[in-house]
Amino acid sequence: MERKPLGSSGVMVPEIGLGTWRYTGGPEPLRRGIELGANLIDTAEMYRTEDAVGEAIAGIRDQVFVATKVLGSNLRYDAVLRAADRSLRLLAVDKIDLYQVHWPNPRVPIAETMRAMARLVDDGLVDYVGVSNFSVEDMAEAQAAMPHHPIVSNQILYNLRRRRAERDVIPYCRQHDIAVIAYSPLHEGALTGNGGGVASGVRRALGMNRDRQVLADLAGETGKTPVQVALNWVADQPGVIAIPKSNSVARTEENCAASGWSLTPDQRQRLDAVFPV
Repeated sequence: MERKPLGSSGVMVPEIGLGTWRYTGGPEPLRRGIELGANLIDTAEMYRTEDAVGEAIAGIRDQVFVATKVLGSNLRYDAVLRAADRSLRLLAVDKIDLYQVHWPNPRVPIAETMRAMARLVDDGLVDYVGVSNFSVEDMAEAQAAMPHHPIVSNQILYNLRRRRAERDVIPYCRQHDIAVIAYSPLHEGALTGNGGGVASGVRRALGMNRDRQVLADLAGETGKTPVQVALNWVADQPGVIAIPKSNSVARTEENCAASGWSLTPDQRQRLDAVFPV
């Protein structure tokens, strides 16, 4: 598993971590991911999976980098502190490695929220502060409100089909040494035909379209799977960390094997051609 800096934190984390939105796999897939080096586990107050993460990391806490998030509806100063306390108890840890604001709330001043986040760091309950779903303007305002603690990450929707962040958010993060944590890096399975619902059923009935064909072609050329090609496209970029979710050990192993190799410039260009910004 390749590792890269988490923004300006000085901490090295895997380029592929473990997401837990809608996670129902029990401890085994998470523990297998940790064994393979994917020891960044991301959860959130909203996900209701913090207790499942706590169960999975019991006895191996020192091997895991734990990230969680505070709800956008809990961003008042006291509410942030209470939410962090609940997360600590559900995770069964005495410190959160990365605590993130899940999304900005226009009804709560960012300065009030960041003052609470800084307090958690000062009290030793949180190591690093991150944000999620923040625009360039939101990030600048949040950092200005918390001058003594850097924002080390911004967790955003980013995958081959959702590349809007390349226009502004990702360049800003690179300029200011903020890691990008990409959630839904496989577009909830739709990229490779593993998604559910009516839309994916229609796509299967119509046959493989051009973008999926390119993924399949590149999988054949690289000896990897389409999932691994799509994940590698995300995670092999400077400053970007992918956090796919898997409920199975086999899929976790497949995801982790997307690290440690690179697509060629030509192969990336072919993906760019069918998945434009």
